[in-house]
Amino acid sequence: MDFQGQHIVSIEQFDLQAVEAVLQLAAQMTPYVNRQKGSRVLDGASLASLFFEPSTRTRVSFASAFHLLGGKVMETTGMGTSSLTKGESLFDTAQVISGYADAIAMRHPQAFSVSEFAKGATVPVLNGGDGANEHPTQALLDTFTIFDELQRLGKAQSPIRIALVGDLKNGRTVHSLSRVLSIFPKIEFTFVAPNALTMPEKIVAQCDDAHHRINFTQDLIQGIQNQDIVYMTRVQEERFETQEEADLYRGKYRLTQSIYDKYCAPNTIIMHPLPRDSRLEANELSDDLNKNPNLAIFRQSQNGVKVRMALFALVLGVDKQLAQHEVAINWRSRQ
Repeated sequence: MDFQGQHIVSIEQFDLQAVEAVLQLAAQMTPYVNRQKGSRVLDGASLASLFFEPSTRTRVSFASAFHLLGGKVMETTGMGTSSLTKGESLFDTAQVISGYADAIAMRHPQAFSVSEFAKGATVPVLNGGDGANEHPTQALLDTFTIFDELQRLGKAQSPIRIALVGDLKNGRTVHSLSRVLSIFPKIEFTFVAPNALTMPEKIVAQCDDAHHRINFTQDLIQGIQNQDIVYMTRVQEERFETQEEADLYRGKYRLTQSIYDKYCAPNTIIMHPLPRDSRLEANELSDDLNKNPNLAIFRQSQNGVKVRMALFALVLGVDKQLAQHEVAINWRSRQ
């Protein structure tokens, strides 16, 4: 895959070689993320951050990634603050913003909207999530985290067993993650969800076509046993027609330290795309797991900066210039 100048709108763009290229470059970003040294490789470049749906981690992660490479960020948040509310098309918006920025990170509540927007853009567009469809950069950071955590535990073996738990119908993160993992050899998927929220058939078919083992269950306890990774998700209540319908499933699957101790294999890695819903009626990932060394959710979030830095460097063609634009860090804010 020739990354330079490309939009990153779907995980379907990636083959195994392309994914590995991103992961390898992301690992090289660790010193910059840890503030051991700085980079000015994108000095003078501007990112337009267009987030038309609520976001904290993804929006700030994209901005942090661009800043850490020396660029500047312009932000628009919320549909109500944009000219889309005045009837402007995605194509027109893309044409205009392309004149202001060198790259665009975008989130939109409608499926396939970012792909439609990219048709009008003349600079690289990176998909930060489009409705219930895809979240390709999340899938890449999740994949980075899986291999990094397995290596940390000395478990970099095959096959990799992963349980995906929760709202698999509406969760774009699990859609994209399943797609990217399907291109690796020997993955065993366990999909844990109510029948009404099971993984979409097209995602299952893609995993099946790649000859991976696939298991289905509605039972959390059965699903999390003998796994290398348990990937929890929240109920995507914003995707339901009514709150009452979403409430039927909130709190159905809850992972606590006691359940982990009793049923999970030793050193099972716990992941979650965040935000976890810590309200009592949901609480799919209990706070009593916070001291569990295998709770990877915050390392997972930080890995998002590394992966997005790698993607910016690749699409803007500066991936081979990092070392020559390094600068010393003369301050320290981290313990």
